[in-house]
Amino acid sequence: MRPPFRFPEDLITLQGAWQQTYAELAQAPAGAGTTVLRRRLIALSGNLCTHPSWAASAAWRAGGVELRRAARTHTSAPADGEAAA
Repeated sequence: MRPPFRFPEDLITLQGAWQQTYAELAQAPAGAGTTVLRRRLIALSGNLCTHPSWAASAAWRAGGVELRRAARTHTSAPADGEAAA
């Protein structure tokens, strides 16, 4: 069994922002003027791919999957000091 990946908090937050923007873009009706969302998604994609964390790891594909899982878990978990609903 492979040990779990440990990602920096800023990378998880960045992936969460990417996933949120992608979801917003997917929900936007056709012709709704999605230029801002598309540009934001492109910028976030560039920041994700060039994050310094990836320079240390050659396992981008496996790491990318684990990062997306960590971002989903991170956004659905209560923040420190908050009670679960």
